Amino acid sequence: MNWYLAVLKNYAGFSGRARRKEYWMFVLFNVIFAIVAMILDNVLGIAIEGVGYGPLYGLYLLAMIIPSLAVAVRRLHDVGKSGWMILISLIPIIGAIWLLVLMVTDGNPGENQYGPNPKEVTV
Repeated sequence: MNWYLAVLKNYAGFSGRARRKEYWMFVLFNVIFAIVAMILDNVLGIAIEGVGYGPLYGLYLLAMIIPSLAVAVRRLHDVGKSGWMILISLIPIIGAIWLLVLMVTDGNPGENQYGPNPKEVTV
């Protein structure tokens, strides 16, 4: 949960680097909270008929757009790529697969042009 909150505290921070663990824990908690929001939409009877989700789910997704993009850009910085590389996901299938490969790749050892290695930084 601390990884999720750390990303939210750096809500719109597009500079620096993000570890794989930071990125994937944020993704995991996003999926969990999105599922909970969908369930609540259905339990409360506010889900859009025939779709399965409603306003709670929509608001959650809307609130998570900026932090999701920010942590993805920082993750790309960790592997030495520009944040603009996220646009490669717009290429059907191949782009999404390539972005997934970049997201699971270990970060550059030591410092790169985007900052120090987050694994080596001690607080």
